Parts: sequence; C-alpha cells; structure tokens
Amino acid sequence: MAKPASGPGGIRTLAEANLALAGAEWLNARGCQAVFEAIEVGGFCARAVGGAVRNTLMGVSVADVDIATDALPDDVMRLARSAGLGVHPTGLSHGTVTVVADGSAYEVTTLRRDVEAHGRHATVSFTADWAEDASRRDFTINALYCSRRGCLFDPLGGFEDVRSSRVRFIGSPQDRIREDYLRILRFFRFFASYGDGEIDPSGYAAVLGERDGLSTLSAERIRVEMLKLVSAPRSVDTLALMQKGRILALVLGTDGDRRRFERLIAIETELAIRSDPIIRLGVLAVNSPNESHRLAQRLRLSNDERTRLVNLAEVLESPISFNLGEQKVWLYRLGREAYRDRCLMAWASETSSGNAPDWRQAFELPDVWEVPEMPFSGKDIIDRGVLPGPRVGEFLAKFEDWWLDAGFPLERELLISKLDRLIKG
Repeated sequence: MAKPASGPGGIRTLAEANLALAGAEWLNARGCQAVFEAIEVGGFCARAVGGAVRNTLMGVSVADVDIATDALPDDVMRLARSAGLGVHPTGLSHGTVTVVADGSAYEVTTLRRDVEAHGRHATVSFTADWAEDASRRDFTINALYCSRRGCLFDPLGGFEDVRSSRVRFIGSPQDRIREDYLRILRFFRFFASYGDGEIDPSGYAAVLGERDGLSTLSAERIRVEMLKLVSAPRSVDTLALMQKGRILALVLGTDGDRRRFERLIAIETELAIRSDPIIRLGVLAVNSPNESHRLAQRLRLSNDERTRLVNLAEVLESPISFNLGEQKVWLYRLGREAYRDRCLMAWASETSSGNAPDWRQAFELPDVWEVPEMPFSGKDIIDRGVLPGPRVGEFLAKFEDWWLDAGFPLERELLISKLDRLIKG
C-alpha cells in the first residue's frame, strides 16, 4: 500500500471526489452495479461504504466492497434472489448478507445502531438513519458512503479528514475505544497506513489512557492488526509512538528494536522487494529462538509463521558468512525462502553499512545458483548390501556432509567411489 500524499490523489473538492468515485473500476464493475440494481428495484437505497470509498479518495487500491442499505436483511435476500444473484446469510444477527454477483462477493449490511457494545459482537438494532449508522463506526474516514453513480455522502465530515490524511475517532475517542479495545491498535494501524503529519492528539491521549483494555483482546485479533501495521507506509513513526506510550510492550512483550526495523525497510527499498509482515515482525521483536516461541504463542501464529520466526532468530546465533561455499551450504540446507529470510535478518542486524554489496550478493544467490539434489538415496545404500535400518541414514548423512564440504561435486564416478569407500570403511 502506497503512502497517501498530502491532498490524496490530488482530490481537493467535492466535485473532484465525485468524479473519482464515478470513474472507479470497482464501482462500475458489473457485479457491483447488479447488487445496487437489485436493491434499488425494491425501492430501497444502497450505498458503498468504508474502505472502498476511502481508498478511492486516497489513491489506494481497493480490495473489498461493502454496501450499506436501508433494506432489512430479509428484503436484501429476497431482492437478490429475484435478480438471480447468489445469497449467503453470513451475519444475519448483525444485518449482513453476502451477495455474489458476476463472480464477486459483496457484503450488504442493513443500517445499524449499537444497542450494547461489547467488542466485535455488539448488540445492534436496525435503523433507516444513515447518520446514525455512520456514528457507530470507528473513524471519520471510514464513515464515507457513495451511491452507485459515485455521489459522495459524508454525514460526519470524513472527507475533510481524507483530504488532510488525518485519522480521527468519531465522537468521543474514549467512548469509541471502550466499545471495542481493538480500536486502539486500529488507530495506530490506520495512522500508519493513511496518516500524514502528526497523530491526532485527542485520539493518542485516549488510547494511552485506555491501553490496559488491550488485555481483553484475543491473540488472533491482535495478530491481524499487528501484521498489517508493521507493513504499513508509516510503520516506523507509528511504532515509535506505540513504544513511547508503552503500547508495544503490552502487545508484543517487548519494546522491539526499531533501529534494526528501520534498516530492514532500507534494505527492502534497495532490493526493490515487497515487505513481508512476518520478517518485519521478527526483525522488530525477536532476538532468540525462545523469544520467537513466546511471540508466536502470544499472537497465536501458525506453525509455519512460528518456524519462520525461529529461523530468523537462529541466524543471530549462527551468522551467515560472506564465504560463497558456506552460503551455498546454508541455501541447500534451508531452502530458498528460509535462506533469504536469514539474509534479511542478518543484514538488518549488521551495524555497519560497509558490507552492503556482499549482503546483496548473498541475498541474490538463489537467483544465480541452482541448488543440486542429493546424488543418492537410501535405496542406493541398501543396493550396496546395507540392511535397512539406522545405518542407512548414518551412511547418507556422512556422504552428504562430505559432498557439501567438497563443494557439491557432480562427477558420477567420483561420487560412486566415495560412497563405496564410506560403506566399506
């Protein structure tokens, strides 16, 4: 996601906003228009809401399209079926129906107001008041709507915040946070993704005052927000604010190593590679395999993510050298992805910038050297008279160690001779 410029996309006026929305590819998609058409045929109003509208105005790509309507869920399902569209009642208790049109899924949600807020599963009732629906959302930039023709509807002044790249809570920041403490992390994540200039002072003060509420959140919800945050354009500035406010320690169990994190971002820029949230998280918060396990448990990471974190930490104890032969052994044993992960961790941990060309050469080794396959298998050992069992693995391991030390020779006669000598020896 690119960092929005001041005056996102050059949009400064309401007329320019409407023009940008009217020309948006996602809005003019056949599926999206079909959903609007199905609802409006029944006499109801429908508007796109939230991220699709916000991102279009800020010049950021759009992934999902949510639609709000004054039609009740039963009406939405009836009208969608009548139009020949797919219907999945994915969240009826909260007024959400997933409608599938032209191969794309659209979440259609009835206008709501909160009756009782208790985290992500608030008790709601339906309403026909668009401003009331907007007021229950978290930030003003998420309370923007547009019609099927691209006409912006802005009941809470969110467009002005979009123009200023400002992330601001709707109403009382403290009230919004107490409705769902995940909004503390969302505040930082949205600032890192969309903010420009200084962070909103009233919002920042509120999240610091309510930070103890983070302990009530599930690890899975925290994981989602943190992986998005560390990959956002202003992650460095945002992590500094979180560190200063003792938020980072509450979430990760450590203040993290921001200097190493900054070096990783510089390396990513030099190599022109996309950021990887797991690598960024590991570089920020991990210094040993034990810390990797603790962090993985804290955030309920997957087994694969845990393994990657441990791999990153191990390079601090067993560094990758600039010896080409040793690098090839690392690449052979680790595989392409784990090897490159270690290169990035080791490079970011390097306090001197003098070795940049060497690190770049190490990182690019998988592009210029194809890892050979082990010349022999257990069957080759057994065919030479060794009975199946542990000794087969022992002979293979000894041969592999010799083969790696010898620089991966491929001459068949040499390899057979060495294997036979090992078995006879």
